[in-house]
Amino acid sequence: MYLQCGKFRLSLERPLIMGVINVTPDSFSDGGRYVLTEQAVAHARALIEEGADILDIGGESTRPGALPVTLDEERRRVLPVLERLADCGVPVSVDTQKPEVMREAVAAGASMINDINALAAPGALEAVVGTSAAACLMHKQGDPQTMQQAPRYADVVKEVRDFLATRVEAAQRGGVDRERLVIDPGFGFGKTLEHNLALLRELAQIAALGVPVLAGLSRKSMLGKITGREAGERVFASIAAAVIAVENGARIVRAHDVAATRDALAVWNAVRGKH
Repeated sequence: MYLQCGKFRLSLERPLIMGVINVTPDSFSDGGRYVLTEQAVAHARALIEEGADILDIGGESTRPGALPVTLDEERRRVLPVLERLADCGVPVSVDTQKPEVMREAVAAGASMINDINALAAPGALEAVVGTSAAACLMHKQGDPQTMQQAPRYADVVKEVRDFLATRVEAAQRGGVDRERLVIDPGFGFGKTLEHNLALLRELAQIAALGVPVLAGLSRKSMLGKITGREAGERVFASIAAAVIAVENGARIVRAHDVAATRDALAVWNAVRGKH
């Protein structure tokens, strides 16, 4: 299996690591640390040194309770960083819900669009069709402002799987090749701890759709509920969750702590004879 990601053709024989770069003042884990372009670019290059296979730049926090930012503000945060990373040697993803930002990001060299709305907004699919950029389609219930207030499912695994299958079909029908698609069950996006654990436990059912699964578990509040630790102290829990996700079928893990994730997955690969 491989992923066509802009000019990059990424083998998925081993799980890939997507390093997180939040150019926001209010992200749940590292908000404000990389809000200046120079800080964000330096952090991106450090993540590549640590072993990141993909970088993911986000200019609008989607943590529970986060408020939306204006189009101009998101552009101001994201595009200068993206332009500075044009020659960084790995694919750069942009985490955005806005079709305008999607179009401008791809034009500026983004290799992937990571959309919590699964390209469902008017104009989003069209922003990706006709390009070589990959697209990550995520499931969520509700919006960041309200999604954690009272999430409910009859069968969370089936509902998430069915939604993602529908969005993959819509993207393909709209003209996005299957080899450019990634799916994300959306851990923490309108899910209780039990919903998240069910999805992680049964992730193979999502992977059975035949599209690479991205798992974004790093430092999330579900891990805080399990361990009692604050966001910056969830490295070990994040590593455990990443390894479980990969064991259950994820091909990409989104990580703040790239070096630690790389080492853990190196052991996992070695045990499987793929080091």
